[in-house]
Order: sequence, then structure tokens, then C-alpha cells
Amino acid sequence: MIALSKKISGVVGKTNAQYGLIKEGDKVLVGFSGGKDSTTLLHSLNHIKKVAPYHFEFKAVTVTYGMGEEVQFLAKHCQEHGIEHEIIDTEIFELAGEKIRKNSSFCSFFSRMRRGYLYGVALEQGYNKLALGHHLDDAIESFFMNFLYNGAMRSMPPIYKAENGIEVIRPLIFCRERQLKAFAQANEIAVIGDEACPAMRFDIKMPHARENTKKLLEKMEEENPQMFISMKAAFMNIQTSTFFQKEFLDINE
Repeated sequence: MIALSKKISGVVGKTNAQYGLIKEGDKVLVGFSGGKDSTTLLHSLNHIKKVAPYHFEFKAVTVTYGMGEEVQFLAKHCQEHGIEHEIIDTEIFELAGEKIRKNSSFCSFFSRMRRGYLYGVALEQGYNKLALGHHLDDAIESFFMNFLYNGAMRSMPPIYKAENGIEVIRPLIFCRERQLKAFAQANEIAVIGDEACPAMRFDIKMPHARENTKKLLEKMEEENPQMFISMKAAFMNIQTSTFFQKEFLDINE
């Protein structure tokens, strides 16, 4: 039996209540790659479904890249825990060889393509929400990558509406990555790691921005153990009038 820690269930429950991520009658599609993040997400939603005073449906969807991935154990895992699951086989990997340029962001390409298939399934099957397994470390890494490399101040919101009308939700957005690792280890769940990343099979120089950002944040947290707590608070305390964007400035013309 899967044991979800009170810490994770408490954080997810509070996030769900604060942002209204899942409501009565929702049909939620869950992107299930088989990694620690999406696996924790799956069981978090299963827990909510059992204890929430409202009814909603959810289904896990695994998108393959066409690399001969072994994902049947994910279907078995879902079956054992009474979770509806579907595998969508694609040719994303073959397409990537034609579309990706040598110095382009192949990680971004795979992410966009996978998200596109998930959107397609959601629209075709009547799901109004798509749940993704991003956590607080992802959000803060995204912020610093955009800040340092793209000249933008942006991150990952708990919920937003895509152009196609699907609401994207991130129930784990206030969880730390180490909590999700601990969940998988404590329950002895076999998870898929970075070794399954299709980008590893391309003879392309690995992107340095994310790795550099991870190292930077690790060093910063060593020096200030409260950094992630402070960053989380900062994400909810954005004082737009203190920056340079003209429409946010308190000025009279």
C-alpha cells in the first residue's frame, strides 16, 4: 500500500484549496512520465479523490517518444492502485532528428511536443484540466534561468488557462524535490530517471543553463538554508511598481 506522507498531502491539500485547482465535476488528465514527480502527483490526486468532499475524475496518460521505451510497468502500477491509465505512442524522437538544429533547445522541443499530445488527449476525451508534476525547485530554477539567461522575470504558476481552454494545474508546486524523492524511496517505487531522456541520444552539447542554475541554487541554499522559503514568499509578494515596466509605475503624465 502506498503511504503518502502527511507533509506532502498537507502541502498539496493547502495548495489545492488556496488556488482552487480541483473542483466538483472536474475531469483531470495527469501527465505520467513515470518519474518521481509525476508518480507523486498521481498518488497525491488519488489521495485527494478518496478524502475530498467533492467528486472529480482523473486519468494518467503516458506519452512515449517512439524510442522503444518500456512503459508497461507504469500501466501495471496504475492498475494495482485502481488508477485509469492510457499510453500514447508517438514518433516525437524521429521527428526531433529532422526538426532540432544543433544549437537549439531540444529539451524545450520534447516538452512542447509532449504537452501538445496531452492537450490533444484532453480535448478529444473531454478533460478540462491537465495536471503536471512541477515542484518548487522547478519553479525557482525556471525563475533564475529566465532572470539570468533570458532577461525576463517569470516562473511557473500553480494554475493557468492555455489558449485551447484547458486549465493547467501544478498541485506539487509548493513541494520540494527532495520530498518527492523521499516518497518514491520510502514506498520502493521504481521510477524513470534522466537516463530515459530522449535528448541523451542526440550528439548535441548538453544545455548548460539549467545545470549551472541548479549548482547556483545549491550553493545559495548552503549559505542560506531559508532561501527557498524566502523565494516562495517572494513569489506571492510581487511589488510591480518597484521595477522598470512603465505601465506599472505610479506616475502621472
